[in-house]
Amino acid sequence: MSLYDRYLAARTRWSEAAVPEHIALVITERDLLNPGAYATLESFFRWAFDYSADRVMVYVSVLDEAVVQTLFHSLSEISTPEPLAVRLPEDSERVDTPIQVSIGLGGKEEFAKAVQQVTRAVDDGSLEVDNIDESTIERHLVFPTDPDLFIKTGAERLSDFMIWQSVYSELYFTDINWRDFRKRDYLRAVRDYQERQRRFGE
Repeated sequence: MSLYDRYLAARTRWSEAAVPEHIALVITERDLLNPGAYATLESFFRWAFDYSADRVMVYVSVLDEAVVQTLFHSLSEISTPEPLAVRLPEDSERVDTPIQVSIGLGGKEEFAKAVQQVTRAVDDGSLEVDNIDESTIERHLVFPTDPDLFIKTGAERLSDFMIWQSVYSELYFTDINWRDFRKRDYLRAVRDYQERQRRFGE
């Protein structure tokens, strides 16, 4: 570890500001085609939990549906410091593991599925329309956790991952491509978070 990396690590640990407990990361299928991409992801998980995160959500955006199953098998087999759950575009089963990975299941689709489930509950009489509120929708989301810090690599463009859950998240964009992402880049994101004043929409 370089002197600069030690400096970042020390500033992060010694700061009185809170570190993000819930972290979301957006990468692409192409990112995972680069040599060492999965090893970087394994390291990312270790960095997050080493610096007091208790939940990490990863969205792999997919352009070619033919690669989904390959990504699923590869991601399901990586080494992680905490239990991992992987969800595919067609999945609606809720996850509650410390590490959650979405392959191509974007926020719009996740939200639409939640609304469909709520509608079915109204149709079968188990839910009254007047009782529908924010918590009703949230109970039917696949990814239930609200991220504190949302990291997007490669470009300053929003993703549609967790569009409901990330409404009050702190967004961090880096032009570093995933293949070049290092621990110092993760710590920079955390330090940036520590230096912000969260307003939660106010």
